[in-house]
Amino acid sequence: MQDEDRKDNEAMQNLPRGIALSWGLEKEPQRGPKRELSIRKIVDTAIQIADKDGLSAVSMNRVAASLGYTAMSLYRYIPSKEDLLLLMQDAVCDIPIPPEEKDEDWKNGMREYVQACIQILREHPWFFDIPITGEPYTPNILQIVEWGLRIMRHCPLSDHEKMSIVLLLNSYARSWGGIIRDIDKAVQAGSRSAAPSTSDIHNALKYLVTQEQFPQLYAMVKSGTYAGENESDDGSNDFEFGLERILDGIEYYLNQRQAENGK
Repeated sequence: MQDEDRKDNEAMQNLPRGIALSWGLEKEPQRGPKRELSIRKIVDTAIQIADKDGLSAVSMNRVAASLGYTAMSLYRYIPSKEDLLLLMQDAVCDIPIPPEEKDEDWKNGMREYVQACIQILREHPWFFDIPITGEPYTPNILQIVEWGLRIMRHCPLSDHEKMSIVLLLNSYARSWGGIIRDIDKAVQAGSRSAAPSTSDIHNALKYLVTQEQFPQLYAMVKSGTYAGENESDDGSNDFEFGLERILDGIEYYLNQRQAENGK
């Protein structure tokens, strides 16, 4: 036991600084600028800048100036910009997690889970601009992973299979979040009003896409299916269709596993 405790203590001491800060394992400086400054205030200010002007606008100098301090004052609390970005990601993932329900339907749970993940990405589109470098290690992001695993808790799957399913749904949320982000940016930039009319382009395609050259696409263009003329502007029908097919696939796999376990 003593060897295990020693190894645990060494592991805790060797944690990267940003991860240690996210878990509250390091005390904030006791001495510093006269006005109160904190890790939370620094992170919240950086998030406000990123939400307004994008991730490229976030720098220690910009955050410090917004708070009325020098960049050196911030480094006493957060040692690098990389650590700041890590803390920003974790902070925006501090979302309400639904309470556990005894007889929760896993499909409904996963629908809510994916929608919540997309909402984070939509509210903070700069999240996409931070590269994925490995598994998450910070508490709020892990709490979201915990939520996904909780939904699958009664499924007859191995730990690896459950994690893979959560990763699959996270990837789907990230993909759709990116599409929605690009649409939102286009609308905000006014590119739709400046560009040629979308309806004009769709009408032109009905002439340009011939049955001889595009035998499979032709009927879809003619009916308006290709342009999504019968769908909502945010593509929710496409999103829901894709999500339901993923859930159907997971359900089929679960049924197979249950049949195998019943033998």
